[in-house]
This record gives sequence, structure tokens and C-alpha cells, in this order.
Amino acid sequence: MKFAVRKRRAPSIIIVSLVDILTILLIFFVVSTTFRKDQPEVQINLPESKTATSAPAELEHALLTVSENDEIKLDGKTIAVEDLEAAVRNLSETRRTSLALQADKKASFGIIIKVMDALKLAGVKNLPAFTHGEK
Repeated sequence: MKFAVRKRRAPSIIIVSLVDILTILLIFFVVSTTFRKDQPEVQINLPESKTATSAPAELEHALLTVSENDEIKLDGKTIAVEDLEAAVRNLSETRRTSLALQADKKASFGIIIKVMDALKLAGVKNLPAFTHGEK
């Protein structure tokens, strides 16, 4: 009795679908890593300074921004000048000591002085300001 013997094809891996999947993953990782954590919510034109120094960004600091239309934001939340002192007092001690001011150069000088007075009344002793280095 003769049995029919079939020749088996060698197993093959389809590479085309693997390449498609790897390309999609590569695009995903490239796009997702381009987002930065500390992007400002408001576009601010910072003034230039000859004595500006770079500070390490390791500390979790509170950020107070004043936009060109005199809008004040504490950590991205809009706040009135009158409520600023109480809001800063409610911050934790580490965040209060590392509070930084980021004011647009077109912001009115009177608002910036009111903000600095409120911060001084809230107990902020050292207030660094963000600037651009001289070009």
C-alpha cells in the first residue's frame, strides 16, 4: 500500500506587516516625546537681562505669570490681585519659597508692583524672575 506523501512548505514569517507595525510605533514614540512639560499656557515676551543665570529645574516651583493684558495666573489658574496674597499663603512652604515671577514686558508696571506687594505681604522673601539672556 502506498501512502501519498505531501511535501510541506517551509514556514515563513510575513515581514511586511511587522515593518508596518514597527513604523507606526516609531512614529508614535517620536511624536509623543516631542511634548514638553513646562510649556507656558500664555505666550509671554520675556525681557532680556545681561545678568540672567540659568537655574536648575529640579525643584517643583510655583509659577506666577502676568500677561501683556495684565491677566495674573498662579500655576495656570487666573486670579485677581486682591486674592493673590491669600492664595500664596495657602501654598506649601517649599512652593512658596520657590515661587517665580514671569511677567510679559508689555505688562503694566502698576500691576507688577501690586503683585510684588501682595507677594511681600504673603511672606515671599526671594522672588526670582524669568528673563531671556542677551542675544
